[in-house]
Amino acid sequence: MKLKLSMAVTNNERTRPVIDGTVPWERVEPEISVLEPGEIFWRQLKFAQFDISEMSLSSLFISASLGHREWVALPIFTARRFFHTEMMVRVDSGITTPADLRGKRLGVPEFQQTAALWERGILQHEFGVGMREMHYFMERGGEKSHASATNFQPPPGVQLTYIPENSSIAQMLLAGELHGTLHYISALGAVDRSGVDLNAQPELRRLFPDPIAEARRYYAKTGLFPINHCFIVRRELHEAHPWLAREIYDTFLEAKRRTLARHIVEAEPYARLGLIEPAARDALGSDIYPYGVTASRAVLDTIRTYLGEQELAVKIPSVEKIFAEQLLAL
Repeated sequence: MKLKLSMAVTNNERTRPVIDGTVPWERVEPEISVLEPGEIFWRQLKFAQFDISEMSLSSLFISASLGHREWVALPIFTARRFFHTEMMVRVDSGITTPADLRGKRLGVPEFQQTAALWERGILQHEFGVGMREMHYFMERGGEKSHASATNFQPPPGVQLTYIPENSSIAQMLLAGELHGTLHYISALGAVDRSGVDLNAQPELRRLFPDPIAEARRYYAKTGLFPINHCFIVRRELHEAHPWLAREIYDTFLEAKRRTLARHIVEAEPYARLGLIEPAARDALGSDIYPYGVTASRAVLDTIRTYLGEQELAVKIPSVEKIFAEQLLAL
């Protein structure tokens, strides 16, 4: 008899073969809920509703630093982006370079979310703009935030204002009440409420006019392709079923392999970024989303470094303390 487990995932090319059942499970019978990431993380951090799910890496490390041990992480990294290239500013803001963000009013869905962590870290290390030099307006507030589950308080000296429930980052941007947004989520959901495609608004533009060029520069310099999600499994299940972590990992790995085999055309932008060689973009198996701790160790260590620098956690657990021991060598 298969082990029946509840699972929450986001819908993307790497998870879809698991969602639609294309990839079979050996000993697990999952009941899958497909949700927006912010809702998954909130429901897990607050209520631990699912046995397996995606999880914000920053919130997971913060939660573990507070002594919470409900979850074991799995190095399944289905979401990677060069988040800082997606920052938006108003055309009339006077912002033309990252240095111009100093003193400006910027939206952010959740201060502690991993995407925002990357953006502040990159602004600091690449452009010399410190996190205390901007005024943040946070959309998620009250009980429907990751912050409510991790005892979040703005680090000393950080200006942070909560956006009223009857407004949103999009509304404030379009009304000229914000100069830009550090990060942005357009999908409406249980915890996010902007719901506007900012790319279609003439009042707004990308901070980096050529996002591909900036991503290529950043990757060539650092070798980092930022991650924001991993997977987690309930610790009591992990301890009761020592085979479970590897089965979850292998199932999602097979889903990724099938996706790469079907959608090699997706490799084109990654060839342009330098993540893979242009000559290899048509080769089956080009891995632009590596799973496993070993291949992503530098990225994981950078997340831990940024959490400390941005004063979001103290006594941050090591990668070895967070991820399943059986998978550390992968």
